[in-house]
Amino acid sequence: MKVLGVIPARLHSTRLPKKVLREIIGHPMIEYVYQRAKKCDLLTDVLIATDSKEVMATCKKVGINAIMTGEHSCGSDRLYEVLTKTDADIYVNIQGDEPMVSPDQLRLLLCPFMESKQTMVTTLCTPISDEDAQDPSNVKVVIDKNGNALYFSRWSIPYDRDGKGAVQRFKHIGLYGYRRDTLERFHHLPTSPLEEAEKLEQLRLLSNGIPIHVIETTVDTIGVDTEEDLKQVEAYFFSHPEEQL
Repeated sequence: MKVLGVIPARLHSTRLPKKVLREIIGHPMIEYVYQRAKKCDLLTDVLIATDSKEVMATCKKVGINAIMTGEHSCGSDRLYEVLTKTDADIYVNIQGDEPMVSPDQLRLLLCPFMESKQTMVTTLCTPISDEDAQDPSNVKVVIDKNGNALYFSRWSIPYDRDGKGAVQRFKHIGLYGYRRDTLERFHHLPTSPLEEAEKLEQLRLLSNGIPIHVIETTVDTIGVDTEEDLKQVEAYFFSHPEEQL
């Protein structure tokens, strides 16, 4: 089984311009994502997918594998273009602004594909505090007894109506594994009303009855959207020199 890790890397982020090229202890963020993903033994190969010549030039400079794509509004569309140019069985969407992604997380994401041919899509979640659950930038997921997603939301779900404080909420970690035919189907589906309302493209899958298997991990990450996020990531790597490039 050929498993391709794809790191979509667009340059024109709004809140933190050119964030994938911002340096973390002397290395561009995109290099951190790539090198950490490469440590996962279940990935056959890893590549950067970008529409930016500047990102391509940086990848060439630091010696990492990259492919030029057209302009796309979301990572899954860029992932689909890579699919049309490659022959993998499983495609993994690894966010270009997640420099703390770990090989263990990627193994968790991929194991369900190895265990069952019925697995179509996988993603990860991690327990989150009630306070952090109030932040709409932390996407929450509710999961059924079989480990499949019931719903994703920027709202704090599930709602603790009686205020008993016994509800455990889960933060969605935006890594995705797709079987090839599922990614093809996803690309050709129309945008769903739920997706439009929440601005969460994974709801297109649920709206069309495509199950998303969610695996819990104790390892959280910091997605970089702001200068403060970048400072937190740098602080993490300064305190973990063994994980620096």
